[in-house]
Amino acid sequence: MADPSSYRPRPGQIPDSPGVYRFRDEHRRVIYVGKAKSLRQRLANYFQDLAGLHPRTRTMVTTAASVEWTVVSTEVEALQLEYSWIKEYDPRFNVKYRDDKSYPYLAVTMNEEFPRVQVMRGHKKKGVRYFGPYGHAWAIRDTVDLLLRVFPVRTCSAGVFKNAARTDRPCLLGYIGKCSAPCVGRVSPEEHRELAEEFCDFMAGRTGTYLRRLEKQMMQAADEMEYERAARLRDDIGALKKAMEKSAVVLADATDADLIAVAEDELEAAVQIFHVRGGRVRGQRGWVTDKVEEITTGALVEHALQQLYGEETGDSVPKEVLVPALPDPVEPVQEWLTGRRGSNVSLRIPQRGDKKALMETVERNAQQALVLHKTKRASDLTTRSRALEEIADALALDSAPLRIECYDISHLQGDDVVASMVVFEDGLQRKSEYRRFQIKGFAGQDDVRSMHEVISRRFKRYIAEKEKTGEWVDEDSQDVSGDSQDASENGLDVTGNGLKDDDGRPKKFAYPPQLVVVDGGQPQVAAAKKALDELGIDDIAVCGLAKRLEEVWLPGEDDPVVLPRTSEGLYLLQRVRDEAHRFAITYQRAKRAKRFRSSPLDDVPGLGETRKQALIKHFGSVKRLRSATIDQICEVPGIGRKTAETIAAAFAQAAPAAPAVNTATGEIMEDMEDGAPETTTGTPGEPVTAGTPDERRGQET
Repeated sequence: MADPSSYRPRPGQIPDSPGVYRFRDEHRRVIYVGKAKSLRQRLANYFQDLAGLHPRTRTMVTTAASVEWTVVSTEVEALQLEYSWIKEYDPRFNVKYRDDKSYPYLAVTMNEEFPRVQVMRGHKKKGVRYFGPYGHAWAIRDTVDLLLRVFPVRTCSAGVFKNAARTDRPCLLGYIGKCSAPCVGRVSPEEHRELAEEFCDFMAGRTGTYLRRLEKQMMQAADEMEYERAARLRDDIGALKKAMEKSAVVLADATDADLIAVAEDELEAAVQIFHVRGGRVRGQRGWVTDKVEEITTGALVEHALQQLYGEETGDSVPKEVLVPALPDPVEPVQEWLTGRRGSNVSLRIPQRGDKKALMETVERNAQQALVLHKTKRASDLTTRSRALEEIADALALDSAPLRIECYDISHLQGDDVVASMVVFEDGLQRKSEYRRFQIKGFAGQDDVRSMHEVISRRFKRYIAEKEKTGEWVDEDSQDVSGDSQDASENGLDVTGNGLKDDDGRPKKFAYPPQLVVVDGGQPQVAAAKKALDELGIDDIAVCGLAKRLEEVWLPGEDDPVVLPRTSEGLYLLQRVRDEAHRFAITYQRAKRAKRFRSSPLDDVPGLGETRKQALIKHFGSVKRLRSATIDQICEVPGIGRKTAETIAAAFAQAAPAAPAVNTATGEIMEDMEDGAPETTTGTPGEPVTAGTPDERRGQET
């Protein structure tokens, strides 16, 4: 615990201007980001008597070891920079809203030649129109099923679309009139895009135009005694009205607005958002956050607005945003929203009428969400705390292991040997800190030696970071500088940001665990302990969890620790071990698939993907390319004689690939090498497996 006076800036050193400030801990991690109209006045509040600070603020300033700031010109710039830094550094003491689910959207891929209607989750993509979010994916599918009768837009995947175009046969939806079948040329790309535009207009709330047009066409068909066509139009109108009934009118003036409500207590806050478009509720979502700092309702609203619109532009930001309390000051936030939309945005508190009544409904939803969350979390917190305490008691640890790292080795009969590192903090997954390793110190199958290599590399990186900050002083410790070389040389997966000085970003191996768990028994535990001892690390506990009897092994012990089958501690260790196994085997399968897909063309220097595709397109398959002469290879556009000679030499040195085999009949597919994939009689759409019998029969570990 640090004394705030030890890093308090000198009087007059802090500028009296707008800016953004960052508190860092002893590991140089950014733990809090804030903005201020006056940095001098705002930061002075943190360095008063600790007894006068809010308990959460007091915890933050005693955890911090330094503070720094950046001066900006306006409060709007400060708001934008604060949002960017919170997103970049993920500070532990900032308000972070957590979705309890990944909300689905109805998406129309207008960036494709033939736009597709589908359900999407996750990050939004450029060129795609989104509607929602919705509470359930089935709600989207029910709505789409009704609208496809009137707007028969493509809904199939790229594979289905290409297969239909190749066979000149549309899918079932094309036959029953719920798809205009652009795959077989029933409509032109321009006509299909117009259908997609109309679909988007209807979903955006402009419904009256289409209903009036269809009613007019229905009456005209009836006057001309085309009763079958009139009946179809009548059914189309009914389908549209039924789709509209799924989202009732809540604002009579057809307003586009977002309503944000907050329910809070001393420890937590729940936020609910209703998205109203054309006077109808088109989507709903909710967040819950821990109040790790003393914060007002207006400040909670400000953080919610940042998260809600920080990545949005244009019409995604509505003309009107209704909130329960205004941020203080409100002008920078309103100006920021206006900049995101490109036109004026009204940020206000509803006072009367339909909007006030709807806000009360949103507030009731927020209250219910908070009650439900607290009910669930009370159980989760109790269970996780009990699990950590049971582990600490069973392993004779001084305190509960708040950070647990687990390692697993995976390979296929000694090939593609990889390892995984998963992290659990406070009993919960910390996926952003997962890491993957390639075992390159030796070849072959040796789980014990692999475990020793992985643990050594991980904690060498930890020591290297400590040496940079001057926290590690051990004259007898071995040199670890060699392990900080390029990730591609030591086989380390390059995901993450690596070791960087004073940036505050999450680093690969900067923070030690209280407990290291290895997947295995005595040999693996001994290897991990030996690796730590060689590095002079003696304050990290090690244990292993053997799969056969779920026994917990400790270093130097002849007998395992047996936890009761009903133990929450054992259940947590099993979850950690299973997650490490899943992560390792997923990486190993990906490496194996990449190796199976490789060809001699990959080893030709200077031959990129474009020219590889040109070669395969010209010859039809790698087999025909292998048998081609240098002069024939030179006929491919972009391939010179020198490159052609290099390609021919590469094929001459490479051993011919094993033939593809139909696993259902045993038939050898002579013409299948890198050509169009065929399928077995067992699983439709699954490509035939190629490779040696041992590779196909191999077991993964």
